Amino acid sequence: MDPRRLAVVPLMLAIAACSTPGDSPAQPQTAPPPPPTTSVAPNPNAVAQDGRPFEVNEVATFDRPWAMAFLPDGRALLTEKGGTLRVVDPQTGRSTKVTGTPEVVDEGQGGLADVALGPTYDEDGTIYLSWVEKADEPGETRGVVGKARLVLDGPPALKKLTTIWRQDPQSGSGHYSLRLAISPDGDNLFVTSGERQKFTPAQDVRTDLGKILRLTLDGEHVDDNPFAEQHEKAATVWSYGHRNVLGIAFDAAGNLWASEMGPKGGDELNLIEPGADYGWPDYSEGSHYDGRAIPPHSQGASKDVVAPILSWVPSISPANLMIYSGTAFPAWKGDALIGGLSGQCLVRVHLDGTTATKADQWDMGARIRDVVQGPDGAIWLLTDGPDGKLLRLTPPR
Repeated sequence: MDPRRLAVVPLMLAIAACSTPGDSPAQPQTAPPPPPTTSVAPNPNAVAQDGRPFEVNEVATFDRPWAMAFLPDGRALLTEKGGTLRVVDPQTGRSTKVTGTPEVVDEGQGGLADVALGPTYDEDGTIYLSWVEKADEPGETRGVVGKARLVLDGPPALKKLTTIWRQDPQSGSGHYSLRLAISPDGDNLFVTSGERQKFTPAQDVRTDLGKILRLTLDGEHVDDNPFAEQHEKAATVWSYGHRNVLGIAFDAAGNLWASEMGPKGGDELNLIEPGADYGWPDYSEGSHYDGRAIPPHSQGASKDVVAPILSWVPSISPANLMIYSGTAFPAWKGDALIGGLSGQCLVRVHLDGTTATKADQWDMGARIRDVVQGPDGAIWLLTDGPDGKLLRLTPPR
């Protein structure tokens, strides 16, 4: 199998009434009907009053929301960094806690992180979660990935939660990464694993830090991974030389893209190739925080170091990456949308095969943690922080 031919993962300012981060009042557990897939009419010539090509509707607020994934019935799963998983009705913003979630370490950049539906969700309710847990040694933590069965027949609950992958432990509370992507052929789970602010592990394939990993759906290595015969940890590695990858997505052609936080400047959009070295910490388009220079990727060309397709200086601090496939914004179909944390922005990158061009950067006035496409083609954003907003972007009327 050609690993680059994996299929795509399907993945006004008017203010609506907001929900609180707590449980909603008692409500029926039956699922609402799925929203119509054509309810957002494209109007490519319309512009909102503030000049942006979309209107923003605030739907709800949550405590440090981190990730969201839509369910087939139109509802969504939403993670809060402190450890809460919620089932959210995006039409009303009302939400209910899911029981059976793991105990998480909520420190620094650690906590409950990503959520993804398994390829067999329709049959067995399997979902995947990533989070941070305490490791064996005092002061050490590690990222983990688990799978569970989501039960919605009654109060929402996770059943048979099982940890399937554990990151190499380290001290400190930064650069866990922990974004998830599942190949729709039903075979592979991709996990981003940050270098935990330790720099050099990113270049050592005998550790899973500073890597993008390709696993089976049960967390094992895949036999045809690039370094499968070198070392137990190396067998899980798909690419290396990464710093802190917080976005990962496949396009319609099966190309794998990743958004990565650089040091002081040098944020990256990378086209991910199996076995490739993306340079960190030896090469970067940015510099160290103390002002020391880092050689640019061009100086590592003789060592087959892969340069980013795009970079940002100064930093935008890219969070999640989404490849748009809807019809509400037809001019953006096939493009990447990236949330900026320090940049407080939404970025559009035009993708054309394996090339990319910076297209738009809109000031959102808040740190954007997650970018998700809804069933009707609307774009959903999660803003960062204790009063994080769930925002719905639609074409202007």
